[in-house]
Amino acid sequence: MHSPLNLIGLSIFFALLASLVAGDPAGQGSVEGHVKIFPLSDVNLADDATATRAETEQPYSEYPLIIRSRDRKKRIARVIADKNGNYRIELPSGDYILEVEGRVRAKPQSFTIVANQTVRVDMNIDTGIR
Repeated sequence: MHSPLNLIGLSIFFALLASLVAGDPAGQGSVEGHVKIFPLSDVNLADDATATRAETEQPYSEYPLIIRSRDRKKRIARVIADKNGNYRIELPSGDYILEVEGRVRAKPQSFTIVANQTVRVDMNIDTGIR
């Protein structure tokens, strides 16, 4: 027979083991930022009274952001900016690269996630469309 203390000890051991396997949520941090897409056209839409709201909105869904491991070998996450060009995602502590999916001119950016902190990484995308 096992004593109650042994059973409690085993229960605590398995609970700790399960938390290690599941990951430590305290090791999480966030990255957030703003995406700026330019130039979409040579026309100054502010001067064109006939421009519709759809013509002035940025197509953020066409330019997903990819988060990769620092060595770029592993794709960690894919995120799309909201209608205002802002994004936010939680990640485990570590070193990462933020880049844009597809063939656009955008400089990949390195960043580090620290537990319980938020790092800001803005991304400028040059579509080349004039």
